[in-house]
Amino acid sequence: MFTLIIMQTDGSQSSHDALSRVIQGIAAGVGFLGAGEIVRQSSQQTQQLQIHGLTSAAAIWVSAALGIAAGCGLWQLGLIGAVLTFLVLNVFKRLEKRD
Repeated sequence: MFTLIIMQTDGSQSSHDALSRVIQGIAAGVGFLGAGEIVRQSSQQTQQLQIHGLTSAAAIWVSAALGIAAGCGLWQLGLIGAVLTFLVLNVFKRLEKRD
């Protein structure tokens, strides 16, 4: 979604460069938040080597992409992304509960 945002915005080459740098910074910062969520949930478990919180970390990243799309005025892309995210999270949650 981060790439689609840059491709959908109109403007000159310099504005695309600036926008891509801003999006890169946001994605990196939110990636650190997602990593913190994984480490936090993993450390609450036993001392065994297990990783938890990947879905939460991915949802944090997707919400950042949706926010950037809304901030750039790409409400159609944001709406499609939100619907797809909602569907994927619900389908996989049901599949996970089966096992």
